Amino acid sequence: MKLNKLFLFLAGTGIIFTSCEKEELTTTDETMAVETQSKVPQSVLDQITALHFNPEGAEVGKVLLPDGSFEKTYIVEGDIILSADQLNNLSPSNITDKQYRTNNLVSNNRTINIIGYTGGSQALTSKQRTALQYAVANYNALNIGLDFTLTFGTNYTPYDIVVYQTNNGQAGGVAGFPSGGNPYKYVQIFNGMENYSVDTNEHVMTHEIGHTLGMRHTDWFSRQSCGQSGESAGSDGAVHIPGTPTGYDATSVMLACFSASEDGEFGANDVTAFEYLY
Repeated sequence: MKLNKLFLFLAGTGIIFTSCEKEELTTTDETMAVETQSKVPQSVLDQITALHFNPEGAEVGKVLLPDGSFEKTYIVEGDIILSADQLNNLSPSNITDKQYRTNNLVSNNRTINIIGYTGGSQALTSKQRTALQYAVANYNALNIGLDFTLTFGTNYTPYDIVVYQTNNGQAGGVAGFPSGGNPYKYVQIFNGMENYSVDTNEHVMTHEIGHTLGMRHTDWFSRQSCGQSGESAGSDGAVHIPGTPTGYDATSVMLACFSASEDGEFGANDVTAFEYLY
């Protein structure tokens, strides 16, 4: 959910961020907590395309970790982190409709331990901590084979997921997909989210944690939530989740972009999707 383009426009009752959280504020290439290093090689763009991610705006960068170190990675669709290993190991598969997941999922029937980071400039604010508590409660309310615990502190090494702030002045967030049966460990929340409500922060955090569990953007094929209804990403690559409808679902927490008036809760089809998977 990075803000790769952070489209800000007035729409009826309010401002809509076509961001990467619903893609966390669409995707404004500068929004990520990454430092762009160079253009993505064509061979990598071809891999991204083969996996049916949208290659437009893909970046090579360094992701800032809670300890101040950096990790080289690729950023696609605004808020999704993909390593070179993941690009090599993810595989395409046919799909036709709606809610989508990757082929990489978290091992079922386990506890996912989450820590909200409280150290230095990377620390979550009071508002963000409250939002994270709400987001974790969203997942614990699901009827799935995963339980979630939440604590706050600085010793994040033993935890499955660490949620921390990046001071880049943007709104949104970014995360990656599971690997080896484990969720992606790092969820960055941009400090610009402090300008938005607890509910909108909850939405972004719920969305990003969804990526760490293997969920793709609901509208990955069109990015309609970002105002890109004419764009298509192809007809296969993500895995459609049975029981979820076809067409655009404006209620999904996994849309590529989000508005400032989000309630932070799962849509009915999000619940169906997670309960089918886990």
